[in-house]
Amino acid sequence: MGFICGFSVATGAAARLVSGYDSYGNICGQKNAKLEAIPNSGMDHTHRKYVFFLDPCNLDLINRKIKSVALCVTACPRQELKTLSDVQKFAEINGSALCSYNLKPSEYTTSSKASVLCPKLPVPASAPIPFFHRCAPVNISCYAKFAEALITFVSDNSVLHRLISGVMTSKEIILGLCLLSLVLSMILMVIIRYISRVLVWILTILVILGSLGGTGVLWWLYAKQRKSPKETVIPEQLQIAEDNLRALLIYAISATVFTVLLFLIMLVMRKRVALTIALFHVAGKVFIHLPLLVFQPFWTFFALVLFWAYWIMTLLFLGTAGSAVQNDQGFVEFRVSGPLQYMWWYHVVGLIWISEFILACQQMTVAGAVVTYYFTRDKRNLPFTPILASVNRLIRYHLGTVAKGSFIITLVKIPRMILMYIHSQLKGKENACARCVLKSCICCLWCLEKCLNYLNQNAYTATAINSTNFCTSAKDAFVILVENALRVAAINTVGDFMLFLGKVLIVCSTGLAGIMLLNYQQDYTVWVLPLIIVCLFAFLVAHCFLSIYEMVVDVLFLCFAIDTKYNDGSPGREFYMDKVLMEFVENSRKAMKEAGKGGVADARELKPMVGGDEEVTALQEFHFHFLSLSVFTDCTSSGEAFVVCITQDVLLFLFVCLPITWMAEFLSQLRPPSVKVS
Repeated sequence: MGFICGFSVATGAAARLVSGYDSYGNICGQKNAKLEAIPNSGMDHTHRKYVFFLDPCNLDLINRKIKSVALCVTACPRQELKTLSDVQKFAEINGSALCSYNLKPSEYTTSSKASVLCPKLPVPASAPIPFFHRCAPVNISCYAKFAEALITFVSDNSVLHRLISGVMTSKEIILGLCLLSLVLSMILMVIIRYISRVLVWILTILVILGSLGGTGVLWWLYAKQRKSPKETVIPEQLQIAEDNLRALLIYAISATVFTVLLFLIMLVMRKRVALTIALFHVAGKVFIHLPLLVFQPFWTFFALVLFWAYWIMTLLFLGTAGSAVQNDQGFVEFRVSGPLQYMWWYHVVGLIWISEFILACQQMTVAGAVVTYYFTRDKRNLPFTPILASVNRLIRYHLGTVAKGSFIITLVKIPRMILMYIHSQLKGKENACARCVLKSCICCLWCLEKCLNYLNQNAYTATAINSTNFCTSAKDAFVILVENALRVAAINTVGDFMLFLGKVLIVCSTGLAGIMLLNYQQDYTVWVLPLIIVCLFAFLVAHCFLSIYEMVVDVLFLCFAIDTKYNDGSPGREFYMDKVLMEFVENSRKAMKEAGKGGVADARELKPMVGGDEEVTALQEFHFHFLSLSVFTDCTSSGEAFVVCITQDVLLFLFVCLPITWMAEFLSQLRPPSVKVS
């Protein structure tokens, strides 16, 4: 990407982009060299610093350019010029000729070619674009023809004007509400630590009660509709009533199946919720000892903004790079020929790869800091700034690991984006089989990308612990995750759901405050757009902060799994874990002892993180119920054929769910038995 930027700058693209150039290849604001066989080239435009278009409203969206003759002028017309006399007067007063170089200002009103060589009348008032020296019309209605798709919901632009005026009038309120969402996100991160135990169980109970209540209401509505007399219904609405009754039956059956499966999942994972509560409690302590973790989203966002600005600037350079070529109208265009014309493809790949690289650097930084916290027995001996120490280790030792992990995500993301583009282009044209194959491939690639993202994050944690390369760390992390499959599922389901509700809470609180504040402001009547902006920003802020919290919980879990795998609390093999996690381990031992699964000699042996065949069997049962529910839901709620629905679900099951189960069973057979410490 550095070569692309250097090439575009070296070929003069930077000067053409910033200063602009006319239709004859002359760069405005400087002396130009003569181009062979091109008239009006090689002119001295030292005092003509702005690009003026004779017909600025004639846009070509397909080729992303203005279909108009461009000239270098001394000044942009600040007021509308209605006649050629006004154009001539403007040239005499300001010294800025708005007609072609071949026509003198004194000939604007007398020449027969003035209608072709002069700008289209009336000439709209324009102003130079900052830093890019182009004269752009001040009135946005000039582009109304190409904004119809944006404002088709109104017959005129009055609603659009009211929305924009609402945003401008309430900019102070919007800024204040954005700061409120930031404060609420930070407060929620502190609150979760102290009410994690109560919060998890409250959410669990609410989910169960909600599913029971929803199922009961659906069956009640179905019974009520079925018992209602059909004689009172007019014939035209009888078919609609029968369709509604059938839909209620399908929804009620689906809700019942979902509720039963939810009860089974809660029954299997009820003992593992305690570990989630303990990890959330310890994560709160991590943020107290490592307060700079709170500001990690800011640094990542700042780095992404800088890179995106550089990427967009280089892309604009590429748009003006190349050699001068004369088009069919006799004007100059700059085109890149040969293999270099495909540089923008590599530039797009670089956008995805570097963006993933920056996000991976954040994950590695957080993992390194949390690992340092976890494996330091005396927290008073922590480094002064564990975050900066983690950044130092990342730069010195682990950049290759981060680059490899982000490149793997890029290799999966690019094919998925290509398939999504093909699917959007063929929408409504392909048959059912092609639609099924495309959707299945996109779904499988999406699932693979999510799995690789999660595996990469844990691989970075393993790298921070053992300082091994990416492949070794990914293998070690995968073994640990498969050995703790149900615990991973419990943490991700319960923990992610709780954090999602936290995001919803912040958005709702900010939105409610916005409604109350905007309702008292009487300067305008439409405040939908300001409220949408505030809610979107609140969700973005909440997601950034709570995703860091989720990342810390995942790192703590992997540290806990490794700690319990290689240590048992005996002298010389003491645990590194926090007291809260130690209580969880002790409670597990007591439960094992009371259940008769361990004797006196086993009291010092921690139960393995894998339950052997029991874990694998439970995982297989979960996948079976998942597949059955997916097929049933798709076939009842989708309008597609049964074969299409079952094919999609079976492909997802075969390529994502089933391999994980087989790998878990294979690793459980290879795992050596635990060693008892006497």
